[in-house]
Amino acid sequence: MKATGIVRQIDSLGRIVIPKELRRVMKITDEKDSMEIFTEGDTIILKKYEPCCMFCNEADDLVEFKGHSICMSCLNELNKAAE
Repeated sequence: MKATGIVRQIDSLGRIVIPKELRRVMKITDEKDSMEIFTEGDTIILKKYEPCCMFCNEADDLVEFKGHSICMSCLNELNKAAE
């Protein structure tokens, strides 16, 4: 993990502002970009959300099915298993 030296206080609604410089570097430029939140011990990790296959975590050739992302490879395997 790389220290940035940036410290931000939590506001009265529990929010933290991510500085513009960090958003630009991390390519979080659209206000509709989603963030994924992870925890590890007492550490909170924010990551730009990128959809991936719910089975293999592949991020290419995705289709949506009932609110879930599935890659074409897994979809083909599911089709074969259903035959």
